[in-house]
Amino acid sequence: MAYIQRTATKTTVCINNYQLPLSIDSCSHCSIVARTYLDDHFPNWDKQLFPTKAKNFKSASRKMTSIGKIIKERIIPHRKGNIRLDPDHFVLEDSHIQVFLMGTDYQRM
Repeated sequence: MAYIQRTATKTTVCINNYQLPLSIDSCSHCSIVARTYLDDHFPNWDKQLFPTKAKNFKSASRKMTSIGKIIKERIIPHRKGNIRLDPDHFVLEDSHIQVFLMGTDYQRM
């Protein structure tokens, strides 16, 4: 189910009973998701937004700004039993990422 693409491992997870793509990025220090992705998949997601101090992120091409954090329970399928994680994700205002991107911060859970 998972495969390697650059430095990220892609898989499918269950979030709110929907199967959605997730990338685990070993080079990212925190988990992120784009505001546009949440708009497309989770109506009223902004009611679950936790405000945080503005934080700037850098990608290879530009800077991105967070507008807060969101926590979405996800279930990662595994042949020996599913794994349930509740990591928080920084919501980025100006990103075009079309998946939940889970950085290395989940390892501290």
